[in-house]
Amino acid sequence: MQGQNLRFMEDRKKPLQQARVGFLLLEHFSLPAYTQALDTMVTANLINPDCFATESFSLSGESVTSDLGLVICPDAQLQLPHLAQMDLLVVCGGLRTPLKASPALSALLHAADKQAVELAGLWNGAWFLGQAGLLDGHKCAIHPENRAVLAEIAKNSQVTSESYMVDGNRLTAASPNGAFHMVMDWIRKRHGRELADGIVDILAFEESRYRRARPALHEKMSEPLRNVVQLMSANIEEPLSLSQIAQYVGRSRRQIERLFQEQMATTPVRYYLELRLTEGRRLLQHADLPILDVSLACGFVSPSHFSKCYAAFYGYSPSKEMRLGCTRWASPQSSENGNGMGCSRGCGAWTNRTTPRAPPQSRRRLASTRLRPCPNSSV
Repeated sequence: MQGQNLRFMEDRKKPLQQARVGFLLLEHFSLPAYTQALDTMVTANLINPDCFATESFSLSGESVTSDLGLVICPDAQLQLPHLAQMDLLVVCGGLRTPLKASPALSALLHAADKQAVELAGLWNGAWFLGQAGLLDGHKCAIHPENRAVLAEIAKNSQVTSESYMVDGNRLTAASPNGAFHMVMDWIRKRHGRELADGIVDILAFEESRYRRARPALHEKMSEPLRNVVQLMSANIEEPLSLSQIAQYVGRSRRQIERLFQEQMATTPVRYYLELRLTEGRRLLQHADLPILDVSLACGFVSPSHFSKCYAAFYGYSPSKEMRLGCTRWASPQSSENGNGMGCSRGCGAWTNRTTPRAPPQSRRRLASTRLRPCPNSSV
């Protein structure tokens, strides 16, 4: 590694233009995602000093609690004058970060955009960009738990299933690993491949860590079954009938039913219903939408039908789910466990749409900073 990185010694005589990066830390932000992005920039400074100048902010200027319970004191409160000194503003969210509209944050993001500051979001940070209307026309990445919510509020953006996405001056990542690749992509475009390769050498990232994470269950599926599941997942709002699915994947209904029974111990109709109910639960937990809109977004003909299916599967009504809000963080009953309860009306509203959504990798709608625990923190 040392031999590989010696080439950068000469590059230090030719200083790169320093990039100024601000990290906005929201309550319960993902500390691993933040430190992964920050560490990549700090490592770049080891190779070529002063590549990056980083600073941390909060909306209030007060301390912020991370998802790991570590209380962080940011460098300053984010204000308009700071934006004039930035090249990139990164909104750092986390699993428990409240997804609530903030006029103050939206105003800051719009001001940053007008000043040609590139905007980024970590974990569910993309939601705040989308809520401000700053993802229109862009592809983006967000944590899977929040994809449906973002797709509802940013209907002119393309919410992907990728771990990260760099699309023009919008950078988004859904995970700590995605945060690393997002920053690496940005560094590669801004400062060149040699610097990026040097960072990889120092951090010793192995090839296996570059592979896109996929659900383990999908890896165990046969290719024909995986194609069916991907088609179902891409057509939640306007479900396809089993006959339509069979036509598009080139299999008979009987063959598809056999695949689900042998590999998933369930029926395709029940599995599809569970997918839609799982999507509905995410919307109820994270989106400020009425039950009518949630039911339509999940392909149900009426709120009453949605409520009946929901109660049969989860054991309580959608309205109770809304009352519970985001205070319970137990894993939802998986739509892939094959044990869900069915519905007397089967899989709901089938449409006569002639062309389904393809099973894409993306769906429409759908200086270094110091981690300084506060002196008065008990953590």
